[in-house]
Amino acid sequence: MRHLMPNVAISGIGELKPQRRTDGVNTMDLLLRVSAEAARDAGLRPSDIDGLLVGPQVGETPQHVPAAVAEYFGMQPTMANVVDLGGASGPGMIWRAAAAIAAGQCETVLCVLGNHRNPTEPRSPNRNPAREFDTPFGASGANTSYALLMQAHMAAYGCSAADYAQIAAGARANAQLNPMAIFHGKPADIEEILASPMVASPLHLLEIVMPVAGGEAVIVTTVDRALRGPHRPVELWGAGEKVTHRAVSQAPSLTSGPLKPAIARALGQAQLTIRDIDFLSLYDCYTIMVAATIEDAGLCAPGQFANWLRENGGMGPEARQPINTHGGQLGFGQPDLAGGMTHVVEAVRQLRGQAAGRQIRNCMSALVTGNGATMSEAVALVLGVQA
Repeated sequence: MRHLMPNVAISGIGELKPQRRTDGVNTMDLLLRVSAEAARDAGLRPSDIDGLLVGPQVGETPQHVPAAVAEYFGMQPTMANVVDLGGASGPGMIWRAAAAIAAGQCETVLCVLGNHRNPTEPRSPNRNPAREFDTPFGASGANTSYALLMQAHMAAYGCSAADYAQIAAGARANAQLNPMAIFHGKPADIEEILASPMVASPLHLLEIVMPVAGGEAVIVTTVDRALRGPHRPVELWGAGEKVTHRAVSQAPSLTSGPLKPAIARALGQAQLTIRDIDFLSLYDCYTIMVAATIEDAGLCAPGQFANWLRENGGMGPEARQPINTHGGQLGFGQPDLAGGMTHVVEAVRQLRGQAAGRQIRNCMSALVTGNGATMSEAVALVLGVQA
């Protein structure tokens, strides 16, 4: 397979089962646990890891985060940094790790995200420019902002509430194949999703991610080193990134987002088309996010996502191009910024052939997307394995 990316691969993954709350546990403990799992999966000792990428907030450590995490882990990395792209942070870490390796700054990078969750803890104030132009007019928080995007999409293309609800139903169906998912054992069909409470019109409760505690970790290293590990190397074939705005009032478009150019760049570097991709691991904080991503990826014309899904045979592992076989964030759960990394981990499992009970046949390539803020920060990855 010819591609334009550095000669790197994912050699290890770690994942914690989502939980509704984690009393008596701090974020550092969760990060350490999931990182150790990823290192074991890669067949590495802690001393083999010389690069570290972390999220911008680690609970009780708001500043000097890479140093604090490295100290806690007993690491002395030659490259350490923060990736602050909201839900796109996980995929964004992967190509940054590849770039650092290609630049000769390190050889093996730990990319880790996670959070603990105690709903009784007080929240810090949230101050940003959106307070001037969005909040005074009712666009406060993600629910209302994504509801605005969904309203705009409905108005532009005439899509029905049931069209979007099939995405949540598909996520729940896939969650039944994944014992790790928070909604494993709790399927929901389109009628149940539409009967759930309206949170911010037109978004129903079951079209919105459930925040959970958890953690995800990925090891990125050279292909040569990955070949010495216990698993088939999952290579990075392409990456794209685009940031267009922060506040939804400043969005260039309400029906298309920065994933459109990010996906195009990732596919171009991989020298593939979207039709060549075997698995779609798409960020799904809300149903509208998946609808917009399907269209922005070029799988169908704007407004035609629902017809494409039906022609695709749904979202499950038997579909023509399966989507979010682990349940996605809508079925698996969203452990804060680690929500985006769940899509990387599931893509690695599928490409390794290790997605027990939900394995896609002949899965050789995957598109992974990440999304931050309100369809504002976008990262797309093309991952693959050699035939």
